[in-house]
Amino acid sequence: MDNILICNPACFFFVLSFLSLGEAKNLPTYPGPNKMRDCYCTVNLDQEEVFRTKIVEKSLCPFYGEDFYCEIPRTFRHLSFYIFDRDVFRRDSIIGKVAIQKEDLQKYHNRDTWFQLQHVDADSEVQGKVHLELRLSEVITDTGVVCHKLCQGLPIVNGQCDPYATVTLAGPSRSEAKKTKVKKKTNNPHFDEVFYFEVGISKERVIIDLWNASNLKFGDEFLGELRLPLKFLRQSSSYEAWYFLQPRDNGNKSLKPDDLGSLRLNVVYTEDHVFSSDYYSPLRDILLKSADVEPVSASAAHILGEVCREKQEAAIPLVRLFLHYGRIVPFISAIANAEVKRTQDPNTIFRGNSLTSKCIDETMKLAGMHYLQVTLKPIIDEICQVHKPCEIDPVKLKDGENLENNRENLRQYVDRIFTVITKSGVSCPTVMCDIFFSLRESAAKRFQGDLDVRYTAVSSFIFLRFFAPAILSPNLFQLTPHHPDPQTSRTLTLISKTIQTLGSLSKSKSCIVTTVVLFTRFMIKRAQGRKRFGMKNFKKRWFRLTNHEFTYQKSKGDHPLCSIPIENILAVERLEEESFKMKNMFQVIQPERRVLYIQANNCVEAKDWIDILTKVSQCNKKRLTVYHPSAYLNGHWLCCKATADNTPGCTPCTGGLPANIQLDIDGDRETERIYSLFNLYMPKLEKMQEACGSKSVYDGPEEEEYSTFIIDDPKETYKTLKLIIEGVGTLEQEHAQYKRDKFKKTKYGSQEHPIGDKSFQTYIRQQSEISAHSI
Repeated sequence: MDNILICNPACFFFVLSFLSLGEAKNLPTYPGPNKMRDCYCTVNLDQEEVFRTKIVEKSLCPFYGEDFYCEIPRTFRHLSFYIFDRDVFRRDSIIGKVAIQKEDLQKYHNRDTWFQLQHVDADSEVQGKVHLELRLSEVITDTGVVCHKLCQGLPIVNGQCDPYATVTLAGPSRSEAKKTKVKKKTNNPHFDEVFYFEVGISKERVIIDLWNASNLKFGDEFLGELRLPLKFLRQSSSYEAWYFLQPRDNGNKSLKPDDLGSLRLNVVYTEDHVFSSDYYSPLRDILLKSADVEPVSASAAHILGEVCREKQEAAIPLVRLFLHYGRIVPFISAIANAEVKRTQDPNTIFRGNSLTSKCIDETMKLAGMHYLQVTLKPIIDEICQVHKPCEIDPVKLKDGENLENNRENLRQYVDRIFTVITKSGVSCPTVMCDIFFSLRESAAKRFQGDLDVRYTAVSSFIFLRFFAPAILSPNLFQLTPHHPDPQTSRTLTLISKTIQTLGSLSKSKSCIVTTVVLFTRFMIKRAQGRKRFGMKNFKKRWFRLTNHEFTYQKSKGDHPLCSIPIENILAVERLEEESFKMKNMFQVIQPERRVLYIQANNCVEAKDWIDILTKVSQCNKKRLTVYHPSAYLNGHWLCCKATADNTPGCTPCTGGLPANIQLDIDGDRETERIYSLFNLYMPKLEKMQEACGSKSVYDGPEEEEYSTFIIDDPKETYKTLKLIIEGVGTLEQEHAQYKRDKFKKTKYGSQEHPIGDKSFQTYIRQQSEISAHSI
């Protein structure tokens, strides 16, 4: 993910760490005899779709119950949710939307909230920013100059944007308007046009309207506007600033909010400042020693799991941190062994949502994604394409279906999947095998009279918490690009339930991974120009990445048109949008400076492709250290203006990622996340300290208010808590100083913080309150 550099030594990163799309209710009825709708919901950064739910058929109160996690690779103004009604024959229609401003996300942090759906029109879809320069000339005639320079981040309308602007000088008795040229196929237009007006200043204002040049049938589409009074020019003859575009004042207000229904969401959003590594050394060292602390319940990592509201909150950054530093197996072994010792019944081993279970789940997601690809994807693809009926509920049978035939279809699918799982030891990642071996040994030692427990302890994870969820929701595990259709989804549900019932008693074993399909998608690529006079146009192709090669073909299953061996990938970097006036582009650089330019479907997919291509090629001996961030067009590089096409790059390559394709983790980022959690739950840390003191002094039964904490050794736990609180306090001081420095250096109206940026206005107000309180 691109870090947004603010000032040394910190950077921002945004994480949508948990998003639960619950359900919608009271949607408007369909204007037909049936009245029901087939609805799905999309998650959007502003208006860019990054996630889509399944389709719920024939309902006005659809239940989704889906979770989504992502790191957000760019700044944004709104996290938006659109409810669509699927139409098989025409374009799907929008029922309504929920748009949460970025600065308001903390209001709804980690709690279920019902939001009223809002009407969607041109005014509600405004986004982007504009740079404006105003000058008063020094001539006696009071002739003013308006220079409309450029815009950024305009919405894409029906797949493209052809923007232009109108500049209007409006006053009590007159109005004069001028128009820029239309800029084709870009949402970051540079107008660089100067308009002259005679101005009186006192009661006049400038109105900037942005439009998308559309066809004659529907008319031009409104993109946003800016209204500025000119009276402030009395203090200065020249003025320039960035502004966020705003909706029109006369937006569509005809529909009441409750006419469109509502949507239930649970959002966990974090925005963190990451310092350089040395700032985190004290806290990180305490955490990494957790596996060696006796008892493990007195360790910093275990304490984090005790104080967090949800174990998942603690598990995500802990697992990533321990994976990064190669300590995940001893850590999970330690907490699993402690949990097994507390378990009384072998039938309930690892069945709860404990820190151990959540950490193993998260480890399997990170380390086992490619294992799922090689094991399940071929069969999942077949199920999605063939559409064999597998319904075995007599009530749900469709006309013409035979129950016995359906049962046989289901049995064949289950048999094939069960067989491929039990024979997949060759593909199981080593780290998972090591963890399962540890679980098996702990269970066998604790319950020596139960010969099966060593296997059921493992099967509860590998089947119930790994393979079965992946079969049930293959899109969440990158096995399918989108949700399967309702019939296929029902088939996968039946298979998943059957697999859970069967379980597994096969022993895990470490083996060598063979060819693994890592990622596949349709994307847009630019011809590489192998022929001297060939057309270098853009075409849609099916891309496929394995651990051996990166290929593309005309359609899925065709013979590859191009194959790039992994060892020939010398760099993978983003491409500046201005190169081709296209968003979400990246470049794959090969020997002899040959470059393949590719456009992903959205910003999240672009980040995923860059990450995984960088990971698989990280160990290539001839990797580049510099690259060109823009394209070579019209006889020169757009970035550095060098004319030779073989000129070495002008910008350092991004790098430093580990060679292991599964573990691209920033340890400082994860430590910052853990610091934020400790800071958030500081009252619980202090309460836990009190509990340790109470047990140490009185050595009697725990007081009821302390009974939620696991404290096996009060003295050791107290020592660890003291170190945690000291480390968190030091980092808190560093963050406070960083914010004060940032407050002094940041200019309101800059490109990073345009006028109209409510999140920055909130920050300014908070800093002013802090300063006043300090005084």
